[in-house]
Amino acid sequence: MKKIMLFGRVAAGKTTLTQALRGEEIKYYKTQYVNYLDTVIDTPGEYTERRETSGALALYAYESDIVGLVLSANEPYSIFSPCLTSMVNREAIGIVTGIDKPDANVERVTNWLRLAGCKKIFPVSSITGEGIAELAAYLQDDTPPKKKNPIKTATKRTAKQKKTKEKQSASGELATWLL
Repeated sequence: MKKIMLFGRVAAGKTTLTQALRGEEIKYYKTQYVNYLDTVIDTPGEYTERRETSGALALYAYESDIVGLVLSANEPYSIFSPCLTSMVNREAIGIVTGIDKPDANVERVTNWLRLAGCKKIFPVSSITGEGIAELAAYLQDDTPPKKKNPIKTATKRTAKQKKTKEKQSASGELATWLL
């Protein structure tokens, strides 16, 4: 399964979603720290809401394959600015939680996530289980292995060429001296 980092404001449903994705019993608890699990990185909402801690999210994004922007279906406003995903060097998906709530406005929240730059959006309910299977299926690891870093490969190639040239020039000097 691809590793996903979930971030959103306090009470957006990140921890409940984490429990649902892992097949655990749903029970409320407040995330106090970055919870680094096998396939999910669950972050406290304060990290998204406070500028002082938002830098930690950028660091943890490097540890994930996918970044999940989480908004509750009954949010009064979006905390994600337009084109936010352009600053993330990972695939970013949108997740609308709490679609079973009576005051849910899935269409509005979906539009906010599209404005933030999410091309793929998953409406889910961790309580009823609706949409969880689709999200889990999307996170299944069916991607090809990562390509080699071209910069590192080029650096290794240049170093090998340099050593080969040094050996060749040393051999040429030896051959000249023998003649």
